[in-house]
Amino acid sequence: MFIAVEDAFDAEEMLNLYESVGWGGYTSDVGRLCRGLANSHLVITARDGSGTLLGLARTISDDEHICYVQDVVVDPAHHRRGVGRALVEHLMRRYSHCRFFLLSTDHESSEEGKRNHAFYRSLGFLSYEEKEMAGFGLPRNRPDLRDVTS
Repeated sequence: MFIAVEDAFDAEEMLNLYESVGWGGYTSDVGRLCRGLANSHLVITARDGSGTLLGLARTISDDEHICYVQDVVVDPAHHRRGVGRALVEHLMRRYSHCRFFLLSTDHESSEEGKRNHAFYRSLGFLSYEEKEMAGFGLPRNRPDLRDVTS
């Protein structure tokens, strides 16, 4: 397995990866998915020796104070083989100079959340509460107001 920085994205390959984990919010518009990847601060991929995509991670960052890990996606056929760990550890080294290294994941009450929480904790992550922080966000489904005049 090798980790590489990528800045060009094959739509079918990205669609297959994100569909493999059931992330329908990303796969409903593959053009938007690829634009989001291209607009990220950094996208790294894990591939096997034949070039098959095993997983991907991407960040949003100012590369000084904060790094937000937007996605860590590993094809389920390659779970529990160190792919996700290699991706996240690569990002942890790359952004070790940033004061904040953050991510969000599913709530621990869900099946995926339980796995994700255990995985991130094994890498040394703490919940926002444990770091004496709070996280806030707007609801996912809200109107697109970009073209609305005031």
